[in-house]
Amino acid sequence: MSHKSFNSVVITGIGLITPLGNSRTATWDSLISGRSGITLLGPEFGDALHAGIVTGEKESLDKILSLKDQHKTDRFTHLVLVAVNEAMTDAGFSCEFPKEREKFSCFLGIGIGGLQSLTEGVNTLLTQGAKRVSPFTIPRTIMSEACAWVSIKNNIQGQMCACANACSSSGDAVGFAFRAVRDGYADYAIAGGTEAAIVPIGVISFNNMRALSSWAGDPSKASRPFDKNRSGFVIAEGAAVMIFERKDLALARGAKIYGEIIGYGATSDAYHITAMHPEGLGAEQAIRLALTDANITPEDVGYINAHGTGTLMNDVIETSVIKRIFGSHADPANPGHVCVSSTKSMTGHMLGAAGASEGAFTVLALYNKILPPTINLDEPDPVCDLDYIANKSRLAPQIKFAISNTFGFGGGNSVLVFKRHEG
Repeated sequence: MSHKSFNSVVITGIGLITPLGNSRTATWDSLISGRSGITLLGPEFGDALHAGIVTGEKESLDKILSLKDQHKTDRFTHLVLVAVNEAMTDAGFSCEFPKEREKFSCFLGIGIGGLQSLTEGVNTLLTQGAKRVSPFTIPRTIMSEACAWVSIKNNIQGQMCACANACSSSGDAVGFAFRAVRDGYADYAIAGGTEAAIVPIGVISFNNMRALSSWAGDPSKASRPFDKNRSGFVIAEGAAVMIFERKDLALARGAKIYGEIIGYGATSDAYHITAMHPEGLGAEQAIRLALTDANITPEDVGYINAHGTGTLMNDVIETSVIKRIFGSHADPANPGHVCVSSTKSMTGHMLGAAGASEGAFTVLALYNKILPPTINLDEPDPVCDLDYIANKSRLAPQIKFAISNTFGFGGGNSVLVFKRHEG
């Protein structure tokens, strides 16, 4: 199915705040250098060992929110406000420009929301009584408040939507934003995600599921997708935002264009509350739908930003799905084969922010013509036998199309397709 009669959608701004850095440039430089953002956790997190934590964002936040408003908001909102501010500035937008604010929408993915605020509210209730619980506990906790604060601070008057679909949350939010602009419901959109679940109840709960990495050595080596010695994912926090714009409007104003988003596919496994379908049927269908939506073939794709969590089963399943769809084009022995990497090896898993951040990484890879590596891939699992760009980034001037995979708890699968802009 072709969408030639619809609007073309381009990315004109990117904002990132991640364990690798507090800006787009800092994060990208760390990413292509193969630097890990994973650090050790303290004893308050029980037996959980590692996390990807954002630090030093307060200076940027103080320029956006007053101290009074900071007390009314949770950390997941703080992070996305910083990312939105960078992305809007990068796109050349302000609260007044462009003028058509009712045609400017906001779609954000958040998997969990304000765990820190909820924890504080419960602790206050139990230790100090009902009258001491803050009236801002609910506004700080619920996911839609991130969209509300972004809209208030940036005068966004079009549709706003907070999407909760576990790890696929912001992949879907980006997909919804793409459709809104492509289909004419918006001319511009903030598309992104945010998460700040590194609080004891969040980390300990994941750890008790035996989902987190049990790596006992250097924390920078704890996230090791596709490696034989992987033992689980590393939880992380962060926010990522892209500004989507109708291509004709962007060209008319001479905007910098990072790339185009041309396809989105989403499915449900309908299988299990946490486990991926053992044959990856939902993931496979999501990729096929995204490629059809983009009107390209598997052979057109040069790079895949894999979901690549570093869990024992998911890496094997994702590998098998890629091999079924891409066939000989996925064989590393063939010239021009599709390359794959997991940037979670450096950032950790940002949960609800994963889809948007990895989508942004994919756009930047096409724009800069360099592919980020999968670090800590020291002893590849024999079953995981694709070209995962092991340990060092790779120049790729020839690649025009790339996809980003995001698969979540509960069986949500989200796949985005991007195209290099040739202006």
